Amino acid sequence: MQGDKVALVTGSSSGIGFETSLMLARAGFNTYASMRNLEKSKNITEIAKKEKLPLQVVQLDVNNDGSVKDALVKILKADQRIDVLINNAGYGLFGSVEDTSIEEIKAQFETNFFGVVRVTQQVLPLMRRQNSGTIVNVSSVGGRIGLPALSAYHSTKFALEGLSESIAFELEPFGIRVVIIEPGVIRTNILNSSSSAKKALDPKSPYFSLSQKLNDNFKSMMESELSSPPEEVAKVILQAVTSENPQLRYSVGDDAANLIHARKNMPDKEFRKMIMKNFSK
Repeated sequence: MQGDKVALVTGSSSGIGFETSLMLARAGFNTYASMRNLEKSKNITEIAKKEKLPLQVVQLDVNNDGSVKDALVKILKADQRIDVLINNAGYGLFGSVEDTSIEEIKAQFETNFFGVVRVTQQVLPLMRRQNSGTIVNVSSVGGRIGLPALSAYHSTKFALEGLSESIAFELEPFGIRVVIIEPGVIRTNILNSSSSAKKALDPKSPYFSLSQKLNDNFKSMMESELSSPPEEVAKVILQAVTSENPQLRYSVGDDAANLIHARKNMPDKEFRKMIMKNFSK
């Protein structure tokens, strides 16, 4: 049990954030399950109440400076510390780069990348004063390899990987550890919380067929044994934050591990052939 340790999880209304918040609370962390829309908090609140978990829901929009500051003020007033930050909030954006507007790409970065920076910057002074803390950034296998028709999404995850590697060096002298989580296909409602670039939905787009095939393949994989439940990601996160010497990276799911291994060991040309064969057939 984790005693008085405090955890903050972003994007907790469903999926990975939902399961991670519950798992941390069940492990004894005083957990703040944050989400942009508190109307989506009923399910997690009812479970926490039924199980008498140390879990509270807090409003936090990673895209809004004021919202982030207000959430941290509330947490610090009650607990005076944050030991674990799980940067999980994000969404997917389908569409080729030609079909995706600058505004749509900026919005994708605002949540998936700058949202992480925004929350992390607010938490770091506190963790430095504590001389301890763990920051977990939920990336994706898509932060190590790129798929067609997801160019904006992959760009945000590649950026998140670079940010995480860099700040791991910066924060180590202050007793703060950084962990990157790289899930493969997870059985969540990610497709429901994802969107498509407006032009990508136009059948006249030269990339329409490719985008539709990729979307269909993701739906099939999520319904197959290839995908992993979000609880598996939560288990890996709990393992990382309770380890005395956590790894920098953890992949989740055989699909993620296999893709990362293939990318590392196959020539670029062969790897691209494999991706096109498996994801756009």
